[in-house]
Amino acid sequence: MFVTFEGIDGSGKTTQAEALAETLRREGRTVVFTREPGGTELGERIRELVLDGPNVSGWSEAALFAAARAQLVEEVIYPALRDGADVVCDRYIDSSLAYQGLARGLGVDRVLELNLQATRGVLPDRTFLVLLDPEEAARRTQRPDRIEQEGLAFQREVDRAYRELAQLFPNRITALDGAREARRLAKEVRDELRAFA
Repeated sequence: MFVTFEGIDGSGKTTQAEALAETLRREGRTVVFTREPGGTELGERIRELVLDGPNVSGWSEAALFAAARAQLVEEVIYPALRDGADVVCDRYIDSSLAYQGLARGLGVDRVLELNLQATRGVLPDRTFLVLLDPEEAARRTQRPDRIEQEGLAFQREVDRAYRELAQLFPNRITALDGAREARRLAKEVRDELRAFA
């Protein structure tokens, strides 16, 4: 299965993604854990550019994220799924739909089409969206990147965008309360996946 975790920075999504990967490994499953942008040499270079580099236009940002994603699918995600492994990914297409499609106003359909082409249509089986108040998430963030430095108003827009995506794709996206204790959230994730897988 292919499982992704989404949410604004500081929401706890990475903690939950790592917890699920570890739980699945303990259960004897073969697991590939990766992140976006990143997970490949090209992806990590793009990560440095978009998160710590100069300001870029919305479409440039969307295209760079799609390029990193295309490489990740080609090198990591597709081969792992083909070989029967579970893939757990910290961010994926929904990040671009939320940040660029909705919060930056490029349009969900247009950004989705770009990414479907880039990924050969590889979509997650389940997506867990960790929701947390943007002010609390900002307090948890250690070293803000270029996008986080755009401020609380933009993070609120992204939060609203994610909530809209959860309504658009209710069969794939499960919203989680990021204010709850991490171990309880991890159990909720695993319980839901047991019913799915």
